[in-house]
Amino acid sequence: MRETKRLIRLIATPEDHRIAQLAAAAIGLSLIDAAIPLPLPGIKPGLANIVTLIVLARYGWLAAAWVSGLRVFAGGLLLGYFLSPGFFMSLTGALFSLLTLALAIRLPSRWFGPVSWSILAAFAHIGGQLLLARWWLIPHDGLYLLVPFFAVAALTFGVINGLLAARLLDELAVNQSEVQNA
Repeated sequence: MRETKRLIRLIATPEDHRIAQLAAAAIGLSLIDAAIPLPLPGIKPGLANIVTLIVLARYGWLAAAWVSGLRVFAGGLLLGYFLSPGFFMSLTGALFSLLTLALAIRLPSRWFGPVSWSILAAFAHIGGQLLLARWWLIPHDGLYLLVPFFAVAALTFGVINGLLAARLLDELAVNQSEVQNA
C-alpha cells in the first residue's frame, strides 16, 4: 500500500505577525531583565510587562495573553529553565497577572489605566509566585517574611513600568494621529 503525504499549510494573518513581533519584543526585554543583577532573588523589573500593557491597551486582553504566554515559554527555552521550578514560578506569575488584568481593564478608564493596571498586575504576579513557592517549594510560613520586600518591589516596578507604558502609548497615539493627518 502506498502512503501519500499530505501537506498542511498554515496561513499567518497580519494579526499573527503583529503578535509575533510584540512577543519578540517582550522576549528581548525578558532577556535583558535576566541580565540585571538585583540584591534579592526573584525580584526583577519586569520590563516585558511594558509590552504586555501596551498590547492590552491597543489590542485587548486576548492579544496580551498571547504575548505574555509566548514570552514565558520562549523565555524559559532561551534562558534554559523551561519546565524547571523557575519556569513554573514565571508561568504562575504571568497567569495571576493576566487574570488580574482581565478584571482591571473593566474598571472605569477615567481612574484606571496603564499605571494602575501595572501595579495590580505586579502585585498579582508576586502574589501568585509566593503562593506557588509556599505550596510547592518552601512549605514554611517563614516565606511570608519576604512579603514586605516583594511588595515594595512590586509597587516600585509596577509604577515605573506603568509610567513607561503610558508614555509609549501616548507617543504611539501622537505618531498615529500625525500619520492620519498627513
